[in-house]
Amino acid sequence: MLNVMALRYFVETVRLGSFTAAAQFLQVRQSTVSKMVRVLEDQVGDTLIVRNGKPLLLSDVGRVLFDQGSVLLKDLERLEQEVHAVQALSKGQLKVGIPPMINLLFTSVLKDFRDRYPSIQLEVIEQPGPAIEQLVASNALDMGFSIAPVATGLGLQHHSVAHYPVYALALPELLPRNNTPISLQQLCKKPLLLLNEDFGLTRLIRHHLFLEQLQPRVYAQSSQGDWLVSMAQAGLGVAILPQPFCQRLPDDLVVRVIEQQQPLQWEVVLLWNGSYLSQAAKAWLECCMPIFQEDHWGELEQQIASMPH
Repeated sequence: MLNVMALRYFVETVRLGSFTAAAQFLQVRQSTVSKMVRVLEDQVGDTLIVRNGKPLLLSDVGRVLFDQGSVLLKDLERLEQEVHAVQALSKGQLKVGIPPMINLLFTSVLKDFRDRYPSIQLEVIEQPGPAIEQLVASNALDMGFSIAPVATGLGLQHHSVAHYPVYALALPELLPRNNTPISLQQLCKKPLLLLNEDFGLTRLIRHHLFLEQLQPRVYAQSSQGDWLVSMAQAGLGVAILPQPFCQRLPDDLVVRVIEQQQPLQWEVVLLWNGSYLSQAAKAWLECCMPIFQEDHWGELEQQIASMPH
């Protein structure tokens, strides 16, 4: 492999027409330039510059090396600029997976990231949590978010960033109006309205039902939380949804928190594959900090700081 520094000294010598001019431009001694050109000649095993020629005379090999070497040095300079741009977060790309159930949490994050890093190409993929886990595991995404418990056997790194209670929603005739929590055992006696099976929340509910050895009465399932609310308002059953989706509900619906012996929490987890996060990914997480719960963020921040740069 050619010595890149020696190649640069050779190219500048030919471009400027003398060893003296090259030495002045490179701010080194003339003897250093001559030495580096000889190093290059030793590497290629041929004469590059015919000494004592005025102007400088190049051998056939020297002409090829000057022409192609000039192009190579320019490409290396552009490469260095690209690397610096990525390090400075003025260039790059980032693919993030966010489940539809939590995308509204990230509206302010998206705006902040766009304002601070307008040159980074950001692509947000909306898929249910289990699908995002598969995409992160296959390196189709740089990072993603899902709902615990995360699928085992994928080799994913994951970290809890927020958790919320889960609520049952129904009309008073299906769900008495009071402030006491309700259990899954009580809910299994009622027609349930759940998200589709490919959603993290349904995986969570199914997990707890299995632990309690309960058989639910599932009346309907949908990929749209709004439709579950509409069905609950029509008296078709009891919808189960997490707190962030229950901020604006019809007044006629009863809302009761679900509690178990083992806490039933809608836990948002950050996912990545391996121990490395790109500079753009770390910048995205910094923009996410305001929506992450403080106790989760502090531990994650320490983990990120220890990752390779």
